[in-house]
Parts: sequence; structure tokens; C-alpha cells
Amino acid sequence: MNPLTTDRTRVAAVLFDRDGTLVEDVPYNGDPTRVRPLPGARQALDLLRAAGIPTGVVSNQSGIGRGLLTDTDVRRVNDRANTLLGGLDMWVYCPHPPEAGCACRKPRPGLVLEAARRLGVPPAHCVVIGDIAADVQAARAAGARGVLVPNAATLPGEVDTAPSTAPDLLTAVRRLLAEAETEIEIETWGDRP
Repeated sequence: MNPLTTDRTRVAAVLFDRDGTLVEDVPYNGDPTRVRPLPGARQALDLLRAAGIPTGVVSNQSGIGRGLLTDTDVRRVNDRANTLLGGLDMWVYCPHPPEAGCACRKPRPGLVLEAARRLGVPPAHCVVIGDIAADVQAARAAGARGVLVPNAATLPGEVDTAPSTAPDLLTAVRRLLAEAETEIEIETWGDRP
């Protein structure tokens, strides 16, 4: 591999947090009619689809474990979001409350590892985009790359410690695609005799 590309890995899949990243954060939402995509979310996903990059959602849904939602509620909300966003390749979520100590709840790596497995890509070639530190920490724990897209719920310290940030989802995806384009050009150029 060309030395100019050694600090980056190929983007084989992009994984998103759901609430506050792709759709408006409605705490413990079990009502599909309350799903509202965030500005730029559909366009960002359309760009990834056009580039042939698989997408998925990795989401903590502790409302199930707390008895505030059912698995069916979460699936109905996910289905509505999936329809409004034009379809993602896969969805995984953790139903456990924080005190359960499970391996899947972000910031632990379980959701990211499972999403990568389902998409058939190495975790190191995944990018996780989310709005809080737990999202980028889960990416790091799984060996993936994390990108923080701050919103009103994001703490200033989370922004300061994030490995990578973007002002909005569309910008984050455009940057990833530009990096991927540059990597292809560098690798192609580097392979020439």
C-alpha cells in the first residue's frame, strides 16, 4: 500500500446511530408517526447508496429493558425510519438497560461487531457516525473509525475528545466519500510502473 494511505483504511460500510443522528431524538419512541428524519439524512444515505457503500444502524434501545417499549415498538419505528430514509442495509439494536452490563450496548463494541459481521466487512473498514461519545467509543472498541456529529445533546467534552467531527451528517458523509475517492486515486497512481 502507498505510504500516503497508511493512516486511513478503506471505507467498506458506514454505520449510524439512529436517534439524534438519522432521525429526531424522541425519547423512548414507540410511535412510528413521530419519526422525523434529520436534515440531510436522506441525501447522505443516497450518496452512500450511489457509491455502493453498505449502510446500517447501531442503536441503544434501553426502553425495551426498562419496560417502556416492546421489541415490536422498536421494529415498527425502525421500519418507518427505514422507509423515510430510503432503506439501509441492516439494523441492529441493544434492548438492555445500562446496568445490564451486556457486550452489545454502546460504548461497548457488540453492535458494531455484529453490524460488520452481517454486512460481511471487517470492523476496521467500518465508519460509525453518531451524536454522542458512546457512538465513537463503540467504534474505537470495535476497531472501527468514529465520527461525531454534535447536536444539542452532545456535551462539549465529547466534542473535544472525539477523534473526528463534522458539523452535520451530510458533511460527514461527503468527507468520507472524498477521502475514499482520494484513496482510490492514490492507490491507482501508486500502482503504476
